[in-house]
Amino acid sequence: MDFFDVVDKRYSVRGFTDEEVSKEDLDKILDVAAKAPTAVNFQPFKVYVIDTNKNREALKKVYSSEWFLQAPIVLCVAVSKEDAWTRKYDNKNFADVDGAIVMDNIILAATSLGLGTCYIGAFNPDAAEELINSDKYTPLLFTPLGHIDAGPRIQDKKTANDISEYI
Repeated sequence: MDFFDVVDKRYSVRGFTDEEVSKEDLDKILDVAAKAPTAVNFQPFKVYVIDTNKNREALKKVYSSEWFLQAPIVLCVAVSKEDAWTRKYDNKNFADVDGAIVMDNIILAATSLGLGTCYIGAFNPDAAEELINSDKYTPLLFTPLGHIDAGPRIQDKKTANDISEYI
């Protein structure tokens, strides 16, 4: 699929079948995550691949919407602020920026493979930390990953003219 078609076809999927995601597709998605650009290429992230059926109760505590639990896999991008690059002028740490770029790569790759995702940032951080159980990484974003069983909601998007300004 052409990149611009991928961007046009991507939407926040809120309904999934129970069909498994192939190992080949999952491997492609994780490979794209590993290739995501990060500040100074520090790669301060880890992607947790969570089996929904094995972790259903813990995932319910992370994000309780039923459609979140329909997908066979949930991915979590977690970041390490200690391992991320920090801009010296204002001490801006780039861990969250890097993690968001990683999730974008994941979501666009999944779309190109005909799979559905949904950016989840409104999760319970305590439950998420308990689920991944890491002293190093902090959960930043989640997405269910699976075969689509729900159409897009109609949403207006700003135009290129609305979001850009030439200086």
